[in-house]
Amino acid sequence: MRPPLAPLDGRLDRFEITVGSAVEFLRSAWEELREVTFDITAMPTHDRDDGIPRWRVDHAARRVSLYRVPIERMLPKGHDDALHRRIAIESAVFHAAAEYVGREPWELGPEIRDY
Repeated sequence: MRPPLAPLDGRLDRFEITVGSAVEFLRSAWEELREVTFDITAMPTHDRDDGIPRWRVDHAARRVSLYRVPIERMLPKGHDDALHRRIAIESAVFHAAAEYVGREPWELGPEIRDY
């Protein structure tokens, strides 16, 4: 008999679960996001003049890439705990999705579609 699997409780596991639940919510509300691939990579491979990017949107490839290390590590001092990391991850997902659909992040709730 095999021993039970360890629970998904590492930092990377929590990051992936948080991204997955935010993406699932957004896809249920925005048809434009249903065929978009959301992927997670550790760090960006390109430089920007205005700082370190937390995500990249590629309309041609229908892809949104989220950069885990900048999202998790660039929190304000005193905010490096599980709650603030989750807020930062969800915020990055919403900002990236909003950039993809040409909206503001706060416009992505399902109730906005009716107006």
